[in-house]
Amino acid sequence: MADIIGIIPARYASTRFPAKPLADVGGKSLIQRVYEQASGAKALKKVVVATDHDEIFRHVRAFGGNVCMTREDHASGTDRCMEALSLEYEACDYVINIQGDEPFIQPQQIDSLASVLDGLTEIATLIKKIHDKAQLFNPNVVKVVFSQANQALYFSRSPIPHVRSLPEEHWLQHSAFYKHIGMYAYRADILQRITHLSVSRLEKAESLEQLRWLENGFTIRVLETETETIGIDTPDDLRHALDYLKSLTT
Repeated sequence: MADIIGIIPARYASTRFPAKPLADVGGKSLIQRVYEQASGAKALKKVVVATDHDEIFRHVRAFGGNVCMTREDHASGTDRCMEALSLEYEACDYVINIQGDEPFIQPQQIDSLASVLDGLTEIATLIKKIHDKAQLFNPNVVKVVFSQANQALYFSRSPIPHVRSLPEEHWLQHSAFYKHIGMYAYRADILQRITHLSVSRLEKAESLEQLRWLENGFTIRVLETETETIGIDTPDDLRHALDYLKSLTT
């Protein structure tokens, strides 16, 4: 069985939601909820928060979590994961990058992703079938198409595939569409290599770092999940998350 470390990147500065990891979500901080959910995954050897801010560092320590300090200038969570791995942690086979803004991520989703980390898989990620037209045409919901071997072919903010000669309102009835759940597993050596790549043409166009990896010939295995996730990008998203949390306890 592969040795897998879960890393939760937690950046303090955010244009849309400053200090987001410390936001209160029903009596616990956002980062604590993510950490506790990730810690429930059986496949992870260790879970660690990788942050760039003293307040987050002290907070994670206070609730008993593993945490390390990383630079402020990382362009992505992938880069922060690489620094965290190089700073503190023993050799491992894979790193799973767990989104720090999804407080209801399920341990089973992490374990499911870990199940395909067989040494040959370079990068793996989760996808979920789209059933809602609003999601399909929302540019903030990233779509993916993949091969019969479950290897990603392309990610886009546009609806893909394009269903020719049919009105958009009928697309969901005539084709399957999938959205990307932004949790990545990287083989340790691949993580080191992809963090040294230059920003690519397609990445610039779509503002999606995974296109850089595809353009450079790396493979991304996709695994379908039925579980919906709730990401918190803005204060308004936090209100929706609190409503969802309340529904779980009533």
